[in-house]
Amino acid sequence: MKKNVLIIGTGTIGEPLIGLLADLRKKLGIDGVYFNKRTPLVDEYGKVESLIKRGAKLVTSAIRKPKFEAMGHKVHCIYEEALKKADVVIDCTPAGNENKKLYYLQAATDKKRMYIAQGSEKGFGMPYAYGINDAVLNNNPDFVQVVSCNTHNISSLIKTITPDVSDMVHGDFNCIRRANDISQDGSFIASPEIGIHTDSVFGTHHARDTYDLFRTLNVCPNIFSSALKINTQYMHIIRYNMRVKGHLSMDALLTSFEKNKFIATTHKKSANQVFSFGRDHGYYGRIYNHTVVSIPSIYVGQRAGETLISGCCFTPQDGNSLLSSCAATMYGLFEEEYLDKMKLFDQFLFKQV
Repeated sequence: MKKNVLIIGTGTIGEPLIGLLADLRKKLGIDGVYFNKRTPLVDEYGKVESLIKRGAKLVTSAIRKPKFEAMGHKVHCIYEEALKKADVVIDCTPAGNENKKLYYLQAATDKKRMYIAQGSEKGFGMPYAYGINDAVLNNNPDFVQVVSCNTHNISSLIKTITPDVSDMVHGDFNCIRRANDISQDGSFIASPEIGIHTDSVFGTHHARDTYDLFRTLNVCPNIFSSALKINTQYMHIIRYNMRVKGHLSMDALLTSFEKNKFIATTHKKSANQVFSFGRDHGYYGRIYNHTVVSIPSIYVGQRAGETLISGCCFTPQDGNSLLSSCAATMYGLFEEEYLDKMKLFDQFLFKQV
């Protein structure tokens, strides 16, 4: 039985995901990697051709097919045909919830398939992060929401520092966000911009999303988050401040980081150096770890029977959510075998940056 994947969108998440799955499709046992692009653009001709060269198959609407072909692209089939063939559909657009109502709910009746959307599409389906709440996939959900890159980071810190989340008295996380991706022209800002606390319980959506992720495991962490945006295109940084029960030494903390394959450590202190490492050494120029913890920033101290842990870490942008999208895809295609399939991706995880 053929195994086919359809990816919607060719933006900052869609493009590398298409390339990643197309490059590895034979080793993973995927028969077809289809990608839907809505609009033919002259300045994106090279990107589309590069993805086709990697083995991905371009699909679009019937009305736009002649326009793509006029530009010189080979269109494999129209969108509706690709959707019928697909066993997994990954929506990498900011319209995942809208597309669910327009297309996916109706298409879900013709065959069993998994639909995956990205972090901005809260409510799309089961919140998921590879290496955090893999157990939820055993419920075989039809709709999965891969959580955001910062949610991966915060969740990984919590799970690593306090495997028993009830040992965490409180966690406070300040998300210092980049303005936009290096591939984007819009939304850049002239100076740092303070975010407001829009959530009366959690501060910002980062803590709320992390809480919702852990709730799938019947765990309720006591956390709060703030956010601000700075005028850079490199990486997000999270300043974490956690109080945990009992005594935890610096050596024990570093050992916990070392044992978690999803955490990379670094002695670097600047985002440009960490970003440059990913560009030079990462597959598709990315770091796929949940987080990159800066060792020089770590503080561990004792306070009245509790341990205070504070420091800063770098969020590898879309790399961690790309890996979770791949994991959900592997489950959608191969179910119980997906963890064996995901071993292929371990080569892209770093221990040190």
